[in-house]
Amino acid sequence: MEYEAVIGLETHCQLKTKSKMFCGCANEFGADPNTNVCPICLGMPGVLPVPNELALKLTALTGYLLNCEVPKFAKFDRKNYFYPDVCKDYQITQFDFPSTTTGYVDFEFGSEIERVRITRAHLEEDVGKNNHFDQHSGVDFNRAGVPLLEIVSEPDIRSADMAYDYLNALKDILIYGGISDCDMEKGMVRCDVNISVRPKGTTELGTKVEIKNMNTFSGVRRAINYEVPRQIETLESGGKLTQETRRWDDDAGITETMRSKEHAHDYRYFPEPDLMPLRPSETWLEEVRKSIVELPLARKQRFIKDYGIPAQDAEVFIGNMLLGKFFEKAVHGSKNTKSVANWVINNLQARLVESEITIDELKFEPEAIRELVEIIDSGAISNKGGQEVFIELFNKGGAPKAIVDAKGLAQVSDSSELDKWCRDAIDANPGPADDVRNGKENAINFLKGQVMKASRGKANPQMVGETLFKLLKG
Repeated sequence: MEYEAVIGLETHCQLKTKSKMFCGCANEFGADPNTNVCPICLGMPGVLPVPNELALKLTALTGYLLNCEVPKFAKFDRKNYFYPDVCKDYQITQFDFPSTTTGYVDFEFGSEIERVRITRAHLEEDVGKNNHFDQHSGVDFNRAGVPLLEIVSEPDIRSADMAYDYLNALKDILIYGGISDCDMEKGMVRCDVNISVRPKGTTELGTKVEIKNMNTFSGVRRAINYEVPRQIETLESGGKLTQETRRWDDDAGITETMRSKEHAHDYRYFPEPDLMPLRPSETWLEEVRKSIVELPLARKQRFIKDYGIPAQDAEVFIGNMLLGKFFEKAVHGSKNTKSVANWVINNLQARLVESEITIDELKFEPEAIRELVEIIDSGAISNKGGQEVFIELFNKGGAPKAIVDAKGLAQVSDSSELDKWCRDAIDANPGPADDVRNGKENAINFLKGQVMKASRGKANPQMVGETLFKLLKG
Protein backbone atom coordinates (compact mmCIF):
# COMPACT_ATOMS: atom_id res chain seq x y z
CA MET A 1 0.00 0.00 0.00
CA GLU A 2 1.25 3.49 -0.84
CA TYR A 3 1.00 6.07 1.94
CA GLU A 4 1.14 9.85 2.03
CA ALA A 5 2.16 12.20 4.83
CA VAL A 6 -0.24 14.74 6.28
CA ILE A 7 1.66 17.51 8.07
CA GLY A 8 0.62 20.62 9.95
CA LEU A 9 2.93 23.07 11.68
CA GLU A 10 2.55 25.24 14.75
CA THR A 11 5.13 28.00 14.48
CA HIS A 12 5.90 30.15 17.52
CA CYS A 13 7.67 33.48 17.03
CA GLN A 14 8.60 36.12 19.57
CA LEU A 15 7.24 39.53 18.66
CA LYS A 16 9.49 42.53 18.13
CA THR A 17 8.61 44.57 21.21
CA LYS A 18 10.78 46.32 23.77
CA SER A 19 8.83 44.99 26.76
CA LYS A 20 7.01 41.81 27.68
CA MET A 21 3.39 40.97 26.96
CA PHE A 22 1.75 41.91 30.25
CA CYS A 23 4.38 43.88 32.17
CA GLY A 24 7.14 46.44 31.68
CA CYS A 25 10.10 44.04 31.91
CA ALA A 26 12.56 44.16 29.01
CA ASN A 27 12.10 41.78 26.09
CA GLU A 28 15.83 41.20 25.86
CA PHE A 29 17.98 38.23 24.93
CA GLY A 30 21.21 37.41 26.74
CA ALA A 31 20.67 39.14 30.09
CA ASP A 32 21.84 37.40 33.27
CA PRO A 33 19.34 34.74 34.39
CA ASN A 34 16.25 36.01 36.21
CA THR A 35 17.14 39.70 35.94
CA ASN A 36 14.36 40.78 33.55
CA VAL A 37 11.56 39.70 35.89
CA CYS A 38 8.94 41.31 38.10
CA PRO A 39 5.98 40.18 40.27
CA ILE A 40 3.68 40.19 37.21
CA CYS A 41 5.69 37.89 34.92
CA LEU A 42 6.60 35.74 37.94
CA GLY A 43 2.90 35.31 38.69
CA MET A 44 2.93 36.62 42.25
CA PRO A 45 -0.45 36.71 44.07
CA GLY A 46 -2.52 39.85 43.57
CA VAL A 47 -0.77 41.20 40.46
CA LEU A 48 -2.70 42.32 37.35
CA PRO A 49 -1.50 41.93 33.73
CA VAL A 50 -1.79 44.84 31.28
CA PRO A 51 -1.67 43.99 27.54
CA ASN A 52 1.18 45.34 25.40
CA GLU A 53 -0.56 47.37 22.67
CA LEU A 54 2.30 47.00 20.19
CA ALA A 55 2.02 43.22 20.53
CA LEU A 56 -1.71 43.48 19.79
CA LYS A 57 -1.00 45.58 16.70
CA LEU A 58 1.74 43.25 15.46
CA THR A 59 -0.65 40.32 15.84
CA ALA A 60 -3.33 42.05 13.78
CA LEU A 61 -0.72 43.07 11.20
CA THR A 62 0.42 39.44 10.96
CA GLY A 63 -3.16 38.52 10.25
CA TYR A 64 -3.31 40.91 7.32
CA LEU A 65 0.07 39.73 5.99
CA LEU A 66 -1.12 36.12 6.15
CA ASN A 67 -4.42 36.92 4.40
CA CYS A 68 -6.32 36.20 7.62
CA GLU A 69 -9.52 37.59 9.05
CA VAL A 70 -9.06 39.91 12.03
CA PRO A 71 -12.22 39.43 14.12
CA LYS A 72 -13.92 42.29 15.96
CA PHE A 73 -13.89 40.17 19.12
CA ALA A 74 -11.08 38.19 20.75
CA LYS A 75 -10.17 37.25 24.28
CA PHE A 76 -7.41 35.79 26.44
CA ASP A 77 -7.65 32.49 28.30
CA ARG A 78 -5.74 30.59 30.95
CA LYS A 79 -4.11 27.35 29.86
CA ASN A 80 -3.34 25.42 33.02
CA TYR A 81 -0.37 23.07 33.25
CA PHE A 82 2.35 22.34 35.76
CA TYR A 83 5.84 22.46 34.31
CA PRO A 84 8.87 24.06 35.99
CA ASP A 85 9.19 26.73 33.29
CA VAL A 86 5.65 28.04 33.93
CA CYS A 87 6.07 29.92 37.17
CA LYS A 88 2.38 30.67 37.77
CA ASP A 89 1.20 27.18 36.69
CA TYR A 90 -0.79 28.61 33.80
CA GLN A 91 -0.08 30.40 30.54
CA ILE A 92 -2.11 33.32 29.24
CA THR A 93 -3.06 32.45 25.66
CA GLN A 94 -6.06 32.56 23.29
CA PHE A 95 -8.28 29.51 23.00
CA ASP A 96 -11.66 29.77 21.27
CA PHE A 97 -11.57 33.43 20.16
CA PRO A 98 -8.11 34.19 18.73
CA SER A 99 -7.01 37.53 17.29
CA THR A 100 -6.71 36.21 13.71
CA THR A 101 -8.28 33.31 11.80
CA THR A 102 -8.48 31.55 8.42
CA GLY A 103 -5.68 32.78 6.16
CA TYR A 104 -3.04 31.32 3.86
CA VAL A 105 0.57 31.54 2.75
CA ASP A 106 1.58 31.28 -0.90
CA PHE A 107 5.19 30.27 -1.50
CA GLU A 108 7.51 28.79 -4.09
CA PHE A 109 8.02 25.06 -3.94
CA GLY A 110 10.02 23.70 -6.83
CA SER A 111 8.66 25.29 -9.99
CA GLU A 112 5.17 25.77 -8.57
CA ILE A 113 3.41 28.20 -6.24
CA GLU A 114 1.94 26.23 -3.34
CA ARG A 115 -0.59 27.39 -0.76
CA VAL A 116 -0.77 26.35 2.88
CA ARG A 117 -3.86 27.46 4.74
CA ILE A 118 -3.53 29.14 8.12
CA THR A 119 -6.04 28.07 10.77
CA ARG A 120 -5.24 30.88 13.19
CA ALA A 121 -2.49 33.07 14.57
CA HIS A 122 -3.06 33.63 18.26
CA LEU A 123 -1.24 35.68 20.85
CA GLU A 124 0.17 34.31 24.08
CA GLU A 125 3.04 34.70 26.51
CA ASP A 126 6.24 32.72 26.29
CA VAL A 127 7.43 30.51 29.14
CA GLY A 128 10.75 30.36 30.94
CA LYS A 129 13.73 28.28 29.85
CA ASN A 130 14.95 25.15 31.60
CA ASN A 131 18.73 24.81 31.79
CA HIS A 132 20.20 21.43 32.68
CA PHE A 133 23.65 21.03 34.19
CA ASP A 134 25.71 18.04 35.38
CA GLN A 135 24.36 17.90 38.91
CA HIS A 136 21.31 20.17 38.86
CA SER A 137 18.83 22.11 36.72
CA GLY A 138 17.83 25.76 36.78
CA VAL A 139 15.00 27.83 35.34
CA ASP A 140 15.59 31.25 33.77
CA PHE A 141 12.36 33.30 33.75
CA ASN A 142 13.71 36.17 31.65
CA ARG A 143 11.82 34.75 28.67
CA ALA A 144 8.60 34.21 30.65
CA GLY A 145 6.00 36.73 29.54
CA VAL A 146 7.64 37.65 26.23
CA PRO A 147 4.88 38.13 23.59
CA LEU A 148 4.64 35.02 21.47
CA LEU A 149 2.62 34.51 18.31
CA GLU A 150 1.55 30.96 17.49
CA ILE A 151 0.79 30.48 13.79
CA VAL A 152 -1.13 27.24 13.22
CA SER A 153 -1.34 25.79 9.72
CA GLU A 154 -3.90 23.41 8.30
CA PRO A 155 -2.53 19.89 7.51
CA ASP A 156 -1.79 20.90 3.91
CA ILE A 157 1.90 19.95 3.84
CA ARG A 158 2.88 16.68 2.20
CA SER A 159 6.65 16.41 2.56
CA ALA A 160 9.65 17.49 4.61
CA ASP A 161 10.94 19.72 1.81
CA MET A 162 7.57 21.42 1.47
CA ALA A 163 7.54 22.06 5.24
CA TYR A 164 11.04 23.53 5.02
CA ASP A 165 10.12 25.91 2.19
CA TYR A 166 6.88 26.94 3.93
CA LEU A 167 8.75 27.78 7.14
CA ASN A 168 11.31 29.87 5.28
CA ALA A 169 8.57 31.72 3.40
CA LEU A 170 6.72 32.37 6.67
CA LYS A 171 9.93 33.60 8.31
CA ASP A 172 10.56 36.02 5.41
CA ILE A 173 7.04 37.42 5.75
CA LEU A 174 7.47 38.01 9.48
CA ILE A 175 10.82 39.74 8.96
CA TYR A 176 9.52 41.90 6.11
CA GLY A 177 6.52 42.96 8.17
CA GLY A 178 8.66 43.92 11.16
CA ILE A 179 6.77 41.35 13.23
CA SER A 180 9.85 39.52 14.52
CA ASP A 181 13.60 39.36 13.90
CA CYS A 182 13.16 35.56 13.70
CA ASP A 183 16.69 34.96 15.03
CA MET A 184 16.64 31.20 15.57
CA GLU A 185 19.94 31.24 17.46
CA LYS A 186 18.18 33.39 20.09
CA GLY A 187 15.16 31.11 20.21
CA MET A 188 12.86 33.65 18.55
CA VAL A 189 11.29 30.99 16.31
CA ARG A 190 10.33 27.48 17.39
CA CYS A 191 8.10 24.91 15.78
CA ASP A 192 5.87 21.97 16.73
CA VAL A 193 5.27 19.44 13.95
CA ASN A 194 2.04 17.39 13.68
CA ILE A 195 2.42 14.33 11.46
CA SER A 196 0.15 11.50 10.42
CA VAL A 197 0.11 9.12 7.45
CA ARG A 198 -2.76 7.63 5.48
CA PRO A 199 -3.24 5.45 2.41
CA LYS A 200 -2.81 7.57 -0.68
CA GLY A 201 -6.13 8.55 -2.22
CA THR A 202 -8.05 8.49 1.06
CA THR A 203 -9.28 11.54 2.97
CA GLU A 204 -9.57 10.25 6.53
CA LEU A 205 -6.78 11.51 8.78
CA GLY A 206 -4.50 9.04 10.50
CA THR A 207 -3.32 9.06 14.12
CA LYS A 208 -1.49 12.32 14.78
CA VAL A 209 1.94 12.43 16.39
CA GLU A 210 3.36 15.76 17.57
CA ILE A 211 7.09 16.50 17.61
CA LYS A 212 7.67 19.25 20.14
CA ASN A 213 9.93 22.30 20.33
CA MET A 214 11.96 22.13 17.11
CA ASN A 215 14.36 25.06 17.00
CA THR A 216 15.79 24.78 13.48
CA PHE A 217 14.08 24.43 10.12
CA SER A 218 16.65 21.88 8.99
CA GLY A 219 15.82 19.91 12.15
CA VAL A 220 12.13 20.00 11.20
CA ARG A 221 12.99 18.58 7.79
CA ARG A 222 15.14 15.82 9.24
CA ALA A 223 12.55 14.93 11.88
CA ILE A 224 9.78 14.60 9.28
CA ASN A 225 12.02 12.47 7.06
CA TYR A 226 12.53 10.14 10.02
CA GLU A 227 9.01 10.14 11.46
CA VAL A 228 7.02 9.48 8.27
CA PRO A 229 8.85 6.22 7.41
CA ARG A 230 8.65 5.19 11.10
CA GLN A 231 4.87 5.52 11.08
CA ILE A 232 4.50 3.73 7.75
CA GLU A 233 6.73 0.88 8.93
CA THR A 234 4.67 0.54 12.13
CA LEU A 235 1.41 0.26 10.17
CA GLU A 236 2.79 -2.13 7.57
CA SER A 237 4.12 -4.45 10.27
CA GLY A 238 0.66 -4.66 11.84
CA GLY A 239 1.34 -2.24 14.68
CA LYS A 240 -0.87 0.58 15.90
CA LEU A 241 0.06 4.23 16.23
CA THR A 242 -0.98 6.13 19.35
CA GLN A 243 -1.55 9.87 19.65
CA GLU A 244 1.50 11.11 21.51
CA THR A 245 4.10 13.83 21.85
CA ARG A 246 7.64 12.95 20.80
CA ARG A 247 10.94 14.78 20.98
CA TRP A 248 13.59 15.03 18.28
CA ASP A 249 17.11 13.87 19.14
CA ASP A 250 19.17 15.78 16.61
CA ASP A 251 22.40 13.96 17.42
CA ALA A 252 20.89 10.49 17.06
CA GLY A 253 18.57 11.53 14.22
CA ILE A 254 15.49 9.89 15.79
CA THR A 255 12.23 10.84 17.52
CA GLU A 256 11.50 9.51 21.01
CA THR A 257 8.30 9.29 23.04
CA MET A 258 7.85 12.07 25.63
CA ARG A 259 4.28 11.64 26.81
CA SER A 260 0.78 10.74 25.67
CA LYS A 261 -0.85 13.64 23.85
CA GLU A 262 -2.87 16.03 25.97
CA HIS A 263 -6.31 17.17 24.83
CA ALA A 264 -7.89 20.59 25.28
CA HIS A 265 -9.77 19.49 28.38
CA ASP A 266 -6.49 18.46 30.02
CA TYR A 267 -5.47 22.11 30.14
CA ARG A 268 -8.73 23.25 31.80
CA TYR A 269 -8.99 26.36 29.64
CA PHE A 270 -11.12 29.18 31.00
CA PRO A 271 -11.37 32.92 30.18
CA GLU A 272 -8.62 35.02 31.76
CA PRO A 273 -10.50 36.90 34.51
CA ASP A 274 -7.96 39.72 34.78
CA LEU A 275 -8.11 40.79 31.11
CA MET A 276 -10.99 42.36 29.21
CA PRO A 277 -11.95 40.94 25.79
CA LEU A 278 -10.40 42.65 22.76
CA ARG A 279 -12.76 44.67 20.56
CA PRO A 280 -10.61 46.44 17.97
CA SER A 281 -12.25 49.50 16.43
CA GLU A 282 -12.18 50.24 12.70
CA THR A 283 -9.98 53.28 13.41
CA TRP A 284 -7.49 51.10 15.29
CA LEU A 285 -7.48 48.48 12.52
CA GLU A 286 -7.01 51.13 9.84
CA GLU A 287 -3.92 52.33 11.70
CA VAL A 288 -2.60 48.75 11.65
CA ARG A 289 -3.32 48.38 7.92
CA LYS A 290 -1.04 51.36 7.19
CA SER A 291 1.90 49.11 8.12
CA ILE A 292 1.09 46.41 5.53
CA VAL A 293 4.13 45.79 3.32
CA GLU A 294 4.75 44.07 0.00
CA LEU A 295 5.30 40.37 0.64
CA PRO A 296 8.54 38.66 -0.44
CA LEU A 297 6.98 36.49 -3.16
CA ALA A 298 5.14 39.43 -4.74
CA ARG A 299 8.30 41.52 -4.47
CA LYS A 300 10.38 38.87 -6.22
CA GLN A 301 7.87 38.54 -9.04
CA ARG A 302 7.80 42.33 -9.45
CA PHE A 303 11.61 42.58 -9.57
CA ILE A 304 11.74 39.96 -12.33
CA LYS A 305 8.93 41.61 -14.33
CA ASP A 306 9.80 45.30 -13.86
CA TYR A 307 13.59 45.14 -13.95
CA GLY A 308 14.12 42.16 -16.24
CA ILE A 309 16.60 40.51 -13.89
CA PRO A 310 16.98 36.72 -13.45
CA ALA A 311 15.11 34.93 -10.68
CA GLN A 312 18.43 34.18 -8.98
CA ASP A 313 19.26 37.90 -8.72
CA ALA A 314 15.76 38.70 -7.48
CA GLU A 315 16.15 36.00 -4.83
CA VAL A 316 19.29 37.74 -3.52
CA PHE A 317 17.40 41.01 -3.15
CA ILE A 318 14.50 39.30 -1.39
CA GLY A 319 16.83 37.52 1.02
CA ASN A 320 18.59 40.79 1.85
CA MET A 321 15.87 43.41 2.20
CA LEU A 322 18.26 46.37 2.67
CA LEU A 323 20.26 45.37 -0.40
CA GLY A 324 17.00 45.14 -2.35
CA LYS A 325 15.99 48.65 -1.29
CA PHE A 326 19.43 49.94 -2.30
CA PHE A 327 19.07 48.27 -5.71
CA GLU A 328 15.65 49.83 -6.32
CA LYS A 329 17.08 53.29 -5.71
CA ALA A 330 20.15 52.58 -7.85
CA VAL A 331 18.20 51.12 -10.77
CA HIS A 332 15.62 53.93 -10.99
CA GLY A 333 15.87 55.45 -14.48
CA SER A 334 18.56 53.02 -15.66
CA LYS A 335 18.55 51.57 -19.18
CA ASN A 336 20.78 48.67 -18.11
CA THR A 337 19.03 47.17 -15.09
CA LYS A 338 20.89 43.85 -15.31
CA SER A 339 24.27 45.56 -15.09
CA VAL A 340 23.13 47.61 -12.09
CA ALA A 341 22.01 44.37 -10.41
CA ASN A 342 25.39 42.77 -11.15
CA TRP A 343 27.31 45.66 -9.58
CA VAL A 344 25.12 45.62 -6.47
CA ILE A 345 25.29 41.84 -6.03
CA ASN A 346 28.80 40.99 -7.19
CA ASN A 347 30.68 44.10 -6.10
CA LEU A 348 28.81 45.98 -3.39
CA GLN A 349 27.57 42.91 -1.49
CA ALA A 350 31.06 41.36 -1.50
CA ARG A 351 32.66 44.56 -0.24
CA LEU A 352 30.09 44.90 2.53
CA VAL A 353 30.85 41.39 3.74
CA GLU A 354 34.62 41.93 3.60
CA SER A 355 34.56 45.28 5.38
CA GLU A 356 31.87 44.27 7.90
CA ILE A 357 29.96 47.52 7.46
CA THR A 358 26.26 48.01 6.77
CA ILE A 359 24.54 49.68 3.83
CA ASP A 360 23.60 52.59 6.10
CA GLU A 361 27.32 53.30 6.57
CA LEU A 362 28.13 53.63 2.87
CA LYS A 363 29.90 56.82 1.76
CA PHE A 364 27.97 57.12 -1.51
CA GLU A 365 24.35 57.18 -2.64
CA PRO A 366 22.70 54.35 -4.66
CA GLU A 367 22.46 56.63 -7.70
CA ALA A 368 26.26 56.48 -8.00
CA ILE A 369 26.01 52.83 -9.15
CA ARG A 370 23.64 53.82 -11.94
CA GLU A 371 26.00 56.64 -13.00
CA LEU A 372 28.96 54.25 -13.00
CA VAL A 373 27.09 51.78 -15.23
CA GLU A 374 26.15 54.58 -17.62
CA ILE A 375 29.78 55.73 -17.88
CA ILE A 376 30.97 52.18 -18.64
CA ASP A 377 28.19 51.59 -21.18
CA SER A 378 29.08 54.83 -22.97
CA GLY A 379 32.60 53.50 -23.56
CA ALA A 380 34.16 56.34 -21.59
CA ILE A 381 35.95 53.86 -19.31
CA SER A 382 36.66 50.13 -19.39
CA ASN A 383 35.27 47.54 -17.00
CA LYS A 384 38.68 47.50 -15.33
CA GLY A 385 38.48 51.25 -14.94
CA GLY A 386 34.99 50.82 -13.52
CA GLN A 387 36.40 48.56 -10.82
CA GLU A 388 38.87 51.29 -9.85
CA VAL A 389 36.08 53.85 -9.69
CA PHE A 390 33.96 51.55 -7.53
CA ILE A 391 36.79 50.92 -5.05
CA GLU A 392 37.30 54.67 -4.72
CA LEU A 393 33.56 55.17 -4.28
CA PHE A 394 33.40 52.53 -1.58
CA ASN A 395 36.44 53.76 0.33
CA LYS A 396 36.03 57.52 0.04
CA GLY A 397 32.70 58.33 -1.58
CA GLY A 398 32.31 60.97 -4.28
CA ALA A 399 30.85 60.99 -7.79
CA PRO A 400 31.90 58.47 -10.48
CA LYS A 401 32.50 61.14 -13.17
CA ALA A 402 34.72 63.17 -10.85
CA ILE A 403 36.70 60.04 -9.91
CA VAL A 404 37.20 59.15 -13.59
CA ASP A 405 38.54 62.64 -14.29
CA ALA A 406 40.73 62.78 -11.20
CA LYS A 407 42.33 59.39 -11.89
CA GLY A 408 42.62 59.87 -15.65
CA LEU A 409 40.70 56.67 -16.34
CA ALA A 410 38.90 57.85 -19.47
CA GLN A 411 39.39 55.55 -22.44
CA VAL A 412 41.00 56.84 -25.63
CA SER A 413 38.48 56.71 -28.47
CA ASP A 414 40.29 59.09 -30.83
CA SER A 415 40.46 57.27 -34.17
CA SER A 416 43.84 58.67 -35.22
CA GLU A 417 45.54 57.65 -31.98
CA LEU A 418 43.92 54.20 -32.06
CA ASP A 419 44.95 53.81 -35.71
CA LYS A 420 48.62 54.44 -34.83
CA TRP A 421 48.64 51.95 -31.92
CA CYS A 422 46.98 49.31 -34.09
CA ARG A 423 49.41 49.79 -37.02
CA ASP A 424 52.35 49.53 -34.62
CA ALA A 425 50.98 46.28 -33.17
CA ILE A 426 50.48 44.80 -36.67
CA ASP A 427 53.98 45.79 -37.82
CA ALA A 428 55.57 44.36 -34.64
CA ASN A 429 53.67 41.08 -34.85
CA PRO A 430 53.47 39.92 -38.51
CA GLY A 431 52.71 36.27 -37.57
CA PRO A 432 49.42 36.91 -35.68
CA ALA A 433 48.56 39.59 -38.27
CA ASP A 434 48.86 37.02 -41.11
CA ASP A 435 46.81 34.51 -39.08
CA VAL A 436 43.94 37.00 -38.92
CA ARG A 437 44.24 37.72 -42.65
CA ASN A 438 44.08 33.95 -43.33
CA GLY A 439 40.86 33.50 -41.38
CA LYS A 440 42.12 32.70 -37.87
CA GLU A 441 40.15 35.50 -36.28
CA ASN A 442 40.92 34.46 -32.68
CA ALA A 443 44.46 35.71 -33.29
CA ILE A 444 43.02 39.22 -33.10
CA ASN A 445 42.96 38.88 -29.30
CA PHE A 446 46.76 38.80 -29.14
CA LEU A 447 46.98 41.98 -31.18
CA LYS A 448 44.32 43.65 -29.04
CA GLY A 449 46.38 42.78 -25.98
CA GLN A 450 49.43 44.44 -27.49
CA VAL A 451 47.45 47.60 -28.21
CA MET A 452 46.05 47.71 -24.70
CA LYS A 453 49.55 47.26 -23.33
CA ALA A 454 50.93 50.07 -25.47
CA SER A 455 48.05 52.38 -24.44
CA ARG A 456 48.44 51.43 -20.77
CA GLY A 457 44.86 50.16 -20.79
CA LYS A 458 43.34 53.43 -21.98
CA ALA A 459 42.39 52.39 -25.48
CA ASN A 460 38.71 51.62 -26.04
CA PRO A 461 38.74 47.78 -26.42
CA GLN A 462 35.74 47.64 -28.74
CA MET A 463 37.17 50.30 -31.04
CA VAL A 464 40.58 48.59 -30.96
CA GLY A 465 39.04 45.38 -32.30
CA GLU A 466 37.10 47.23 -34.97
CA THR A 467 40.21 49.15 -36.07
CA LEU A 468 42.40 46.03 -36.24
CA PHE A 469 39.87 44.15 -38.37
CA LYS A 470 39.53 47.14 -40.65
CA LEU A 471 43.31 47.37 -41.16
CA LEU A 472 43.80 43.63 -41.65
CA LYS A 473 40.70 42.71 -43.62
CA GLY A 474 40.37 45.92 -45.62
